Amino acid sequence: MTQIDRPVVRLRPNAAAKAIRHGYPWVYDNELVFDRRTKKIPDGTIVTLEDNERNPLGTAAYNATSKITCRMLDQDETVDISYDWIAHKLRKALDLRERMFDQPFYRLIHAEADGFPGVIIDRFGDVAVVQPNAAWADMLVDTIVQALCDVTGVQTVIKNASGRARSLEGLDDENSVAVGTLPTAPIPVLMNGATYMADVAGGQKTGLYFDQRPNHAFAASLSKGADVLDVFSHVGGFSLSALAAGAKSALAVDGSAPALDLATQGAASTGVADRFDTRRGDAFDVMTQLAEEGRTFDVVICDPPAFASSKPALETGLRAYERVARLASDLVKEGGILGLCSCSHAAQLDKFRTASVRGIGRAGRSAALIHTGFAGADHPLHPQLAQTGYLKALFFRL
Repeated sequence: MTQIDRPVVRLRPNAAAKAIRHGYPWVYDNELVFDRRTKKIPDGTIVTLEDNERNPLGTAAYNATSKITCRMLDQDETVDISYDWIAHKLRKALDLRERMFDQPFYRLIHAEADGFPGVIIDRFGDVAVVQPNAAWADMLVDTIVQALCDVTGVQTVIKNASGRARSLEGLDDENSVAVGTLPTAPIPVLMNGATYMADVAGGQKTGLYFDQRPNHAFAASLSKGADVLDVFSHVGGFSLSALAAGAKSALAVDGSAPALDLATQGAASTGVADRFDTRRGDAFDVMTQLAEEGRTFDVVICDPPAFASSKPALETGLRAYERVARLASDLVKEGGILGLCSCSHAAQLDKFRTASVRGIGRAGRSAALIHTGFAGADHPLHPQLAQTGYLKALFFRL
């Protein structure tokens, strides 16, 4: 093997070199030797990682600004992180998605689990949205975009630089169009029999939440002939799939007028506009108002934003999830279904479940947990990185 000429960084004696050899993908700042030479390495540089005895552990991306100082790219210390390496990873990811889906609407790259640390790529037909949330990927974004176009055939690539992850890496928040032309209209996406409108230019995250696809399907399977309430609905995720499955009616609640406009467009495109309604406002306030109005529903789904986006926010976030469960429980008919979701990686499943059950109990309801859902298979989990299993969906019969 030919040694690549690049900087070398080394683990401290007490660092877990065995974990890296067994596939753990991150090295934290307190695990590295920071001498004068290491401190001069620019953020985003590709380096060779060694253990404290100078044995190579592989190829990593370095960023002294981040607490995750090294992200493992390859266990081969001689590999060249080039166009060919990137294209090979993309082909593997594309092959998996094409085996799962008949149409090109999915998450193509899910960060570490697809071998692209810190990188998210969502595909909407001929359009792809890239989130290079790590310094190495931001430096190589032009190469990633070129390989993405060559491998998938997409015509437009948007760089989405929003989100907390990039700020933690010391990166900017400037969105741009890397290739092609920014779409002037929402992109229709068919999922679970419904048509969703994805605003890839100005919407939340990349424009649509592909991760909830199997949970939308499960809720829809319980919604035939039902009155459905979809709280924190975004562009109508649970409500549109429920209506497509034969729900009697659906009410979508969200604080964003643009999101509800897209949900209304989606209902029209799905052919269910006559059974669909929206209410804009703070979700907690709207649920309180609905209870005061005496409204109840056969199926109530709550899919809030990440209330516990980090460990310091965990306790506050869990109280918020408990409050959601308490308010939502008041709106569920006897024998009805309550679905509660969390996209907070810091709120692990057991803690989220405990908070949800406590909220249901505070509402004076008893419940049976009938299903636990997670993100779809286009959001694979890195088996040694619990953070990649961020999405949880609990379905109760009250």
